[in-house]
This record gives sequence, structure tokens and C-alpha cells, in this order.
Amino acid sequence: MTDRDTNLAARNGISHVKSDEDAPLWRRTIPEVFAETVMSFGDRDAAVFTEHGERWSWKELGAKVDALAAGLLALGLEKGDRIGIWSPNRPEWLLIQFASARAGLVLVNINPAYRLTELEYALNKVGCRALLSAEMFKSSDYLGMIRELAPELDEAEPGKLRAERLPELRTVIATGDVQHPGMLRFADVMAMGEGADLTALDAVTSSLQPDDAINIQFTSGTTGTPKGATLSHVNILNNARFTVERLHFSGDDRLCIPVPLYHCFGMVMGTLGCVTTGAVMVFPGEGFEPAATLQAITNERCTAVYGVPTMFAAMLDHPAFGDADTASLRTGIMAGSPCPIELMKRVVADMGVAEVTIAYGMTETSPVSFQSHTDDPIDRRVTTVGRVHPHVEVRIADPETGATMPVGVPGEILTGGYSVMLGYWDDPENTAASIDAEGFMHSGDLGTIDEQGYANIVGRVKDMVVRGGENVYPREIEEYLYRHPAVGMVQVFGVPDEKMGEEIAVWIVLREGDQATAEDIIEFCRGQIAHFKVPRYVEFVDEVPMTVTGKAQKFRMREAMIRKLGLTETRTA
Repeated sequence: MTDRDTNLAARNGISHVKSDEDAPLWRRTIPEVFAETVMSFGDRDAAVFTEHGERWSWKELGAKVDALAAGLLALGLEKGDRIGIWSPNRPEWLLIQFASARAGLVLVNINPAYRLTELEYALNKVGCRALLSAEMFKSSDYLGMIRELAPELDEAEPGKLRAERLPELRTVIATGDVQHPGMLRFADVMAMGEGADLTALDAVTSSLQPDDAINIQFTSGTTGTPKGATLSHVNILNNARFTVERLHFSGDDRLCIPVPLYHCFGMVMGTLGCVTTGAVMVFPGEGFEPAATLQAITNERCTAVYGVPTMFAAMLDHPAFGDADTASLRTGIMAGSPCPIELMKRVVADMGVAEVTIAYGMTETSPVSFQSHTDDPIDRRVTTVGRVHPHVEVRIADPETGATMPVGVPGEILTGGYSVMLGYWDDPENTAASIDAEGFMHSGDLGTIDEQGYANIVGRVKDMVVRGGENVYPREIEEYLYRHPAVGMVQVFGVPDEKMGEEIAVWIVLREGDQATAEDIIEFCRGQIAHFKVPRYVEFVDEVPMTVTGKAQKFRMREAMIRKLGLTETRTA
């Protein structure tokens, strides 16, 4: 953030910031940058998969990516074709990310938690020609679900599928050693490209343009049909680079990545960020496990770690934390959902991640728009999401009128600049509803910007509670309740009320071994926060419903409380 940015907000008294930092915007492609990193770092570690016992140098990773990319072309896939990836964090995920880009294919990230209907929708929405799938993960039988959607696989020649319910899909590639009817093995596709003449592949790579679509990420969303945010090389390459620059990454850093690769946190801020700097990627497991993550940090001497707040909390509260050695950690990012201030303080004090930063953004903005600096005062790093990213413009707007709000007054966060997606795939209506005529992406998030340009997220436009005419921001109450010694996790939301319009409800997960009553919580609030912010209903639960990326699904909590309390919905807008 330059002086100009600070003054823009302070001088005009409005919540509108734009970064004019000197760092130039890259007009490059992912394969171009990847090849340079492979050349520069050669025999140094590139990726470590601790659960799978895999360790690759940059030179080895580059050779594997070339082989897989050549194999994909040998299957008949062409530049611009969509290839889906449905898998937890496995070595094949990393390879397909960069091999698909090398071959000019558009990688389609499919949520590992999807089931039949969602998978069918995603594959057909973007017209996937090929799908790389893990065999299974936890309770998900991926290949079983694919076969249920496409029983024609039983009689199909691999690579020549014709399925009624998946009309565009031709090729299914499975990880693992088993040869499944109608499917190709991942190892066989790799073998098709090993030692191949790379002339045709190089020609495709050299034809790529920085503004080409290269990745489709389905928004996880808490309601509605998933939408395919379509991102270019310029979008995600620059965002990855600027994100890790705020962490001062170099080839000497080792990043622990327990966040899912299908999400932009893992495959943009994580893997792609490492590619822009030569930092080492360390994957603790296929899914997040606190003990495994702590072990990976200890054994691999990780200097940085990423996670959503619930991941950091799980590590700090795990019995194995006392035996872990986190002294190597220097920095990291906590993002994905609002970060409780008290948790942030524990990460700094107990884990020793002195330069941890907070990042905020959304899939549709590649994803990061705001991020704190490692040398920001600690109070700024625990109470805000930092300042605007390079080459990004943000304003806070009245959700009703669109007018820019005064400094410090909440409104909807609108983001403009290079990072705004190309659009939702084959969905002009939703694209037009989300990106306005000036090119700003409407986030649906409520936030503020102060005189120094620091942003704070106060909730979702749809989550804001209107009680007796007073606007109540759940995040403010949540931050206060985290001060209660028995509170491990808290979610605040509104429920209908005939008299007040809405009343405030809170779901609380208590810390292990601690106890509290509803009256304890209400008494804790009385006299400390405004009377209209004091919860009317307090519910103690074992867990709160969340998406796989750690975002609380407040609409489900609201529905559950309405049922339990026998309330009648009164909201009309």
C-alpha cells in the first residue's frame, strides 16, 4: 500500500482504495513460469508428499509434467478442452495441474465432497472431455459413482466412452494400479508421454496467450447451484505471485499445504505461489489431519503453513501439539473464513508463526484481494484482513444504492482489476449479475475500510441481522464471544421474530472439558455489548455445519433453529 492509497481513503473520506505499487503485472503463461523455475532450481526439492512417500526435485517434477502433458495430447485431447480433476491431495493432482496447463487444457476443479448429482452437473456444465479421478477417499467411492453415471464404461474402449448422462466425456483416468473396465490408468497415460517427441507439445505451449482460460473452479457456495468461475493465466499467476511476495517467499522456504488442492487456497496461493518463487511444496496428507500436519511441519522443517481457522485451532488443541517442533515456522496465511482474533493471537504466541498474515478474497477474484503484511503491527494483523493487493481496486458500496460508503461504514465489497475472473462458464446471466458494467465483482461480503486502507470483514450481506431496525453484524458478536474461556467455536445468525423482525441466535462449540450454560453466555454479554446485540437464543452443539473449505453454513443453522423453536419465517427480502 502506497501513501497514495492511504490518502485516497483518508483525503476523500470514502471507502475506495487502489494499489499503485511498482511491481509490474505479469503478462505470462503458467507453463512459461514453471519452465523457468524448473531450470533455475533443478535438483532442489520441489514437492514432498509425506503420506505417499514421494519426494521430487524440480527437475523430476518438470520431467513428470512433460510426460503427462504429452500423454494427454496422445489421447487426442486438444487445446481448450476441459479436463476434470476429482481427487483429494495426491501427487497426481499436482502433476495434472501443471501438465494440463502445458497442454493448453482447461483444468476443472471438482470438489472431492461432491456426490452423483453434483458431479454430473459439473462435468456437463463445462463439457469435460476427460476426467482424472482418485479411486476413493474416506467414504467416497469415486469410481463407483462415475460408473453409476456412466454404466457404458463396462463395455467401452478406454478413451472412447459414449455415455448418455455424460455426453461430452470420452476419457476417464483412474489413479492406482488396478485396471478398471473402460478406464485408463494414470501410470499408462504417463507412459504414453515418457520419452515422446515434445515438438507438438511445445507448439501448443507456445501458442498459449496470457488471457486464455486455463482453470475453472466451481464455487463451493452455501446455497444455489455451483457456478464455474473461469480464470486465466494472468488471473491466477499474478495473484499467486503477489500473495507469496507479501510473505517474502524465496527458494529457501518450505510451505506446508494441508488445505485442499481443488480450492484456490491450495492450487493458487499454494502450489502456484511456490512455482513463482521456487519454494518447496509439502503435502501432509490427502485430507487435513492435525497430527499429520504437525508431523510434516516438524520433519520437513516447514517455514510456512496455510490453513483455515478451524485447521489452526485443531492443531493448537491437538494432544500432539506439545510434541511438535514448530520452531522453523516463520510465516503463513490464515484465510478461507473469518479469523477469530483470539485464535490469531494463539497462532502467533503458541505456534510461533510471528509473521502470519490474514488474506481475504473469493474464487472469482483469483482469489486474494486484501492481505496483511508480515511487518504490519500485530494489532492490525489480528483485527483486519490487511490492505489491498497490487493492481487491485476495491470500494465499499451501499448494497441497495451502489453508492460508495464513507470511511469506516460497512457496505458490500466490490473488487476490480486484473484478478476479476473471465466470467462464469456458459452462464452469462449470473456473470452479468455478479460483475457490473465497471468491471467490479460484487462479493456479497460486508466490510469496512479505515483511513489507513485496512479492511475488515463484518459478515455477509445476506447474514446481516436486522433486529428492531438495528443492523447487527454477526462477526462483531462472534469476536466478543471468543473471549469467553469456555468457547471453542461460535456462530451468530438471525432467526425470525414477530415483534423484532429478527432475533439473534448463537451456536457454540465448547472447549473440551469446559462447561457453560446459556445464562452464562448471556450474562457474559450484558453490559459489555449493546443490548440489541445480546443473543436471545443460545445453543450448545458438538459441531457446526461447514463446507469442506471451512466456511460455516449459517443458512443450515438458521433452518435448524427455526424448526426447533417452531418459528415462522417473517423476512420478505
